Amino acid sequence: MGSNLQVNARTRRKVKRGYEKLAYGSVADAVRLLFTEAPDLAALERMDLFNISEIKRPKGGGMEIKFFDRIKALQCLEELSDDSGNSEGLYKTLQECAKSFKDTDGV
Repeated sequence: MGSNLQVNARTRRKVKRGYEKLAYGSVADAVRLLFTEAPDLAALERMDLFNISEIKRPKGGGMEIKFFDRIKALQCLEELSDDSGNSEGLYKTLQECAKSFKDTDGV
């Protein structure tokens, strides 16, 4: 049972770090990508594009970049911190946050 608690704690920390990166992370590399005509593979691999949810290149040229919602990430962080170690609450929070991101995909 102790190892299960350790796994839950590690999962909780990873999830929290992910939401923190979505909420507070830099979008500088995404902006750099937006203004780069033809980025090479090596440059793309060095870029931090974690906050990007979608990239499109329309037929008419240019590029569209959609970012994950920072407010939703902050809300998920708040729910995680209110839970203080309750693994059932963690999974409920993850489900609700994933659902909220999924709801905006079609918008």
